[in-house]
Amino acid sequence: MVRITPQSALSRRNFVTGAAGAAALLGLAACGANTASSTATTQAAKNLAASGASTITMWLDAERAPALKEVADKFKADTGIEVKLIVKDFAAVRDDFITQVPTGKGPDLIVGPHDWLGKFVQNGVIAPVELGDKKSGFQDAAVRAMTYNGSIYGVPYAVENIGLIRNTALVDSASATFDEVLAKGGSAVAAGKAKYAFLVGLDPKQGDPYHLYPLQTSMGVQVFGLDSKGEYDAKQLTLGGASGAAFAAKLKEWGDAGSKVLNSNITGDIAKEKFLAGESPYYLTGPWNVPDMQKKGLKIAVDPLPKTGDKDAQPFLGVNGFFISAKSANALATNEFVVNYLTTESVQDSMFKAGGRPPALKASFDKASSDPIVKAFGEIGAKGVPMPAIPAMSSVWADWGSTELALIKGQGDPATEWAKMADSIKGKIGA
Repeated sequence: MVRITPQSALSRRNFVTGAAGAAALLGLAACGANTASSTATTQAAKNLAASGASTITMWLDAERAPALKEVADKFKADTGIEVKLIVKDFAAVRDDFITQVPTGKGPDLIVGPHDWLGKFVQNGVIAPVELGDKKSGFQDAAVRAMTYNGSIYGVPYAVENIGLIRNTALVDSASATFDEVLAKGGSAVAAGKAKYAFLVGLDPKQGDPYHLYPLQTSMGVQVFGLDSKGEYDAKQLTLGGASGAAFAAKLKEWGDAGSKVLNSNITGDIAKEKFLAGESPYYLTGPWNVPDMQKKGLKIAVDPLPKTGDKDAQPFLGVNGFFISAKSANALATNEFVVNYLTTESVQDSMFKAGGRPPALKASFDKASSDPIVKAFGEIGAKGVPMPAIPAMSSVWADWGSTELALIKGQGDPATEWAKMADSIKGKIGA
């Protein structure tokens, strides 16, 4: 994936356009395992064009477009309805979608990461999706990421997260704890094999809470607690407290004024450059950087995320999927395409081949995991948590990132600064 940019806000809006007909059609979709039902669904699909639909449009980025051409062609052959794949600038597509859907000028569906979900639902621009028995075919974490207040709003196709990538020529075995990682990395530096014991890229203005999150969660510090439905609760900000202060102290200890394990001068681009040059045995990053490592000829392994405390190191999960416009003029055809075509193994396999991210569909992931790199990222992700897509999350990132960066730079008392950060966020979200 293009690395997920954390930003979201969330509320509810019910999907009413074509609801009765969509429910009937999706009822057929839920019985897809039955041959007779599949025949009925196919017949229903063929009748879509006769009902008035001739075209549905999808906004997506250039990377994903080729992977969806075959299924678009199949849908047209089956139904007579064309699926127009419209390539858009990834940086602008989310906001363009929010602006255009209410005017009736937006597409019927869009491809994007799950952390867009909150803002989409808040603005009433996407419709719930009824997956029926197809839901069980997807990884639980992927479905959770696409769920808000009990409703599923997107069909997932990929799950991604970071892992600890190790240059096996510099360090020959995995480590269980971050201290062990730093010890082995330090030994490589002392032996003249490497320049940096460990690498992670940091934004020069906002640090990088996303990449540092597993180090934080291992010390028992999540962002939000969960409500009775198992969804993030904005009233339960859990960043503060004694465990948060302990993690803050570690940031200063690891930072510029300490061991320099976290270097505020090393950006994401620099970290990647240094790792590709063989200057560190470790790089905390995601699968999006693996192809360049392989092109460089590096021998790598993806290790489980090391613990800094007594809990599992849980990374944020980013889930990519398909969202249906709440204002689609072709709601029945769009639902048929999304629920009965984009959920198939062939499509999920194609999306994996195009992007290299572990598939959300279990059957596709099982095949993809024959690659040890994919398997390792998937196993790490099994312990991860979906990045929050609730509205309050948009008020968290700035204070969180700037506080982490200040501590890494050696500024301020960790406990004091971390408490100030938590209080500031609580004030913004009303927790």
